Amino acid sequence: MSQTQHPWSRYVAIGDSFTEGIGDPEPDAPGGNRGWADRVAEQLSRGGDDFAYANLAVRGKLIAQIASAQIEPALELRPDLITFSAGGNDVLRPGSDPDAIAELFEASVRRLRSEGATLVVFTGVDVGFSPVFRAIRGKVAIYNENVRAIAQKYDCIVADMWALRELQDQRYWSIDRLHMNLLGHHTVAMMVLEALNVPHDLTPLEPEPLPASSWRQARSDDLSWAREYLVPWVVRRIRHQSSGDHITAKRPNPSAFAARARDESAPPTE
Repeated sequence: MSQTQHPWSRYVAIGDSFTEGIGDPEPDAPGGNRGWADRVAEQLSRGGDDFAYANLAVRGKLIAQIASAQIEPALELRPDLITFSAGGNDVLRPGSDPDAIAELFEASVRRLRSEGATLVVFTGVDVGFSPVFRAIRGKVAIYNENVRAIAQKYDCIVADMWALRELQDQRYWSIDRLHMNLLGHHTVAMMVLEALNVPHDLTPLEPEPLPASSWRQARSDDLSWAREYLVPWVVRRIRHQSSGDHITAKRPNPSAFAARARDESAPPTE
């Protein structure tokens, strides 16, 4: 494949589990997860031999934690491209205020843009398809409008997850219903590259049909999911704990990131 033409040579990704790549396990990858940011870096690496990539994202982090622990280290790496996804964990928390989240988001964007790097920010997914998160759809929509307004003010690129209709399909999500699987991460990587106006060779993947399921089986699956994933998540919130406690960034330093050949035509297995 010919080299991908773009102006960037040093890419740093910051954020939470979404950017870390949770839901898309790959034992040979740093941190054991691949994710959309690695896929974007793979494609961007075809633009030249001197391309480098770092990923400072850590699962479970709130926007204030991302701002305090990741922004300055990211800028110290002298990137010319930054992706910043933060606030999703805050929006999920009961009683959180999307306008208060926006104040932290704007302060973060102001600092990230201060060194002149291209900055990509993300809207939240339309959660109307999810019985669990449907109730916060309005809050996500307010968060998204704030993100768009801030992006316009500071000349950021918006990667619009809300408009990515494929993510309305549960087959793009991992078994925990909180994180995207291989299909979801692959689809987001395509969207980010297109937002950057970068040619790429990623092609849409087709999920397998959902197996037939009775109402009784669906309710049993819901109960199993609640016991295994929802209850531990609630307990961590009560205890002010995070899944990212004691976790470090998977790619703390910019390093060469050669594009790899990998067959992703097969659907993911859980």
